[in-house]
Amino acid sequence: MGNLLAIDGFNIVRRVYEANTSPDPSDKADAALRHSLSSFRKLLSAHQPSHALAAFDSGGPTWRHALYPQYRANTAPMPAELRERLPGFHEQLSGIGLKVVSVPEAEAGDVIGTAVLRWLGEGRGDAIIASTARNLHGLIAHGAMVWDHFNGEWHDRQWVETKFGIPPELLPDLLALTGNASDGIPGVSKIGVKTAAKLLQGYRSLDRIMAGAGILKTPTGERLRNERDLLYLSRKLVELKTDVRMGVTWKMLAFNKPQSD
Repeated sequence: MGNLLAIDGFNIVRRVYEANTSPDPSDKADAALRHSLSSFRKLLSAHQPSHALAAFDSGGPTWRHALYPQYRANTAPMPAELRERLPGFHEQLSGIGLKVVSVPEAEAGDVIGTAVLRWLGEGRGDAIIASTARNLHGLIAHGAMVWDHFNGEWHDRQWVETKFGIPPELLPDLLALTGNASDGIPGVSKIGVKTAAKLLQGYRSLDRIMAGAGILKTPTGERLRNERDLLYLSRKLVELKTDVRMGVTWKMLAFNKPQSD
């Protein structure tokens, strides 16, 4: 049996970049990518995958923008100094034996979701996701494991239940209810994680919540009724697309550590 390591590429790069306090944009980008490369090496060394990929957003509009033009409208663009260095960084990742996968109109999370569910569905072994993205934690429900590189800890079913108050199967519904201001996902106004978790603990699904919303004589019930369309739109936006045409085979993703590494 093998093991797949799916790395959320820009999740690593962005976190490292934002932690750098250099006032010079070029120096900051160079240092971020240098330290990011070290992080990728550590991930490969620690998890010893039989197959591995680094998923990156391709840039430009995605299927989510087609569904909701305001998606990520308020998200700051990638700094030019960092963006112009990414192709060279991708070459460095290839040099350490890591396949970079970027698919037009899809996000890195969609690529990871597709790869992980195919891998697990074919019974090929364990699947490890290196990311801190909330929506990728929903894949734990299908048997994936999530590794938080920055805190050096596993995120499993128990972690999700402790963090969010619901099992990973219900995480997409919770994220739809709460929305995400940074990504421009509307959710339902004034519903945070605690309220969303309480609703899901009682009703067990988004559809059951909405079926009972008509008799909720509370401000929350009124908001659920008034913002029903935005809620279901949010549910689509947070859901991973898991039928992405990745353009790679398992053979292409087989990880062989370079002899000189």
